[in-house]
Amino acid sequence: MIYEQLPKQDPQIADLVRKEIGRQQNGLVMIASENHASVAVLEAMATVLSNKYSEGYPNKRYYTGNQFIDQVEQLAIDRAKTLFNAEHANVQPNAGSPANLAIYLATLKPGDKVMGMKLDQGGHLTHGHPVNLSGQLYNFVQYGVKKDTELIDMDEIREQALREKPKMIVTGATAYPRIFDFKAFREICDEIGATLLADISHFVGLCISGDHPHPFPYADFVMTTTHKTLRGPRSAIILCKENYAKAIDKAIFPGMQGGPLEHIIAAKAVCFAEASTPEFKIYASQIAKNAKALAAVLMAEGIRLVSGGTDNHLMLIDCGPLKITGRLGSEALAAGGIYTNRNTIPYDPGSAFEPSGIRIGTPAVTTRGMKEPQMEIIGKIIAKVLKNPTSDETIKELKNTVTQLTEEFPVYEGMTI
Repeated sequence: MIYEQLPKQDPQIADLVRKEIGRQQNGLVMIASENHASVAVLEAMATVLSNKYSEGYPNKRYYTGNQFIDQVEQLAIDRAKTLFNAEHANVQPNAGSPANLAIYLATLKPGDKVMGMKLDQGGHLTHGHPVNLSGQLYNFVQYGVKKDTELIDMDEIREQALREKPKMIVTGATAYPRIFDFKAFREICDEIGATLLADISHFVGLCISGDHPHPFPYADFVMTTTHKTLRGPRSAIILCKENYAKAIDKAIFPGMQGGPLEHIIAAKAVCFAEASTPEFKIYASQIAKNAKALAAVLMAEGIRLVSGGTDNHLMLIDCGPLKITGRLGSEALAAGGIYTNRNTIPYDPGSAFEPSGIRIGTPAVTTRGMKEPQMEIIGKIIAKVLKNPTSDETIKELKNTVTQLTEEFPVYEGMTI
């Protein structure tokens, strides 16, 4: 991928893009919510489709000149429905947060009771946190994990649901290293007459490969971002049962958005085509294998992981026993070229800004072609850094390790600006 005009038109932006290409090439992205999109996805985003207004839906627009845009969006819709075995797909949401809010808007009234997972125990802001619009508009009651096991207890979820009788239960998480039992959630929803929303944004790729339970046919609504384990553009989609289709479409447009970003929708269509291949299933399965391998190495090195391991693409390191904060540990790793993020852990004694945990994921390094042998190398150096986060010698060793791995497993070869 070669950029020709940008350096001439705006050398300052071009220089910053050049530096970011270098950072991604020369570092290991291990933030669980990040990945490296294919060049085809990047090229789809950089098209003249960005120039077109297309308020409405295919064959029902409020602007003329959408005959080709309609075909692009319909391809994305059809591919999404096939990929996820969904009855209806809306591919217009710009991001995961407004997509979740659109689902609430479509089916709930302000003040309705909803159950969602606590932010500090793995959930997302849009699952009812009081600082988020979801928690301000709706009466969220929140569930978490057991203190001793750090796992969701479905018996406790059922007891809470029977007691609270919410109109909707939200499943899925941003920092929970285990699987969600959608069938069990469905049974609880049926018992109390609630709808089920599955937010699979993080582990969507594993649902496709069969390494995580699939949300359909159990969920009424499925929301997923498209850039994490799905490896597409930074965006989102909503999937639902046919009887909710009109309400969902109305909630997105005109309820939440105006003109959709058709260049991003085109990139989603490319991403869905890529995710429909046998190669993608092999890739997504390798994400899970790499995560388990990395977790095993970290624990063998004496690092405590929340819930004692992982069943998906991420793990949470408890920095408490190391006598450091998640912030200090993640910044030490970043200084050597491994990018993670500090994160709260269940029942965290720290704050959101100074939490006790570090979240680590394997999607991006798996995209580069790394497998279990590389996870052993990465796990050992991560453990060494976290045990010696202020040691210049240890950081230097980390940099050397990262350099060797990134040279052996390049990303975006030949991309210049």
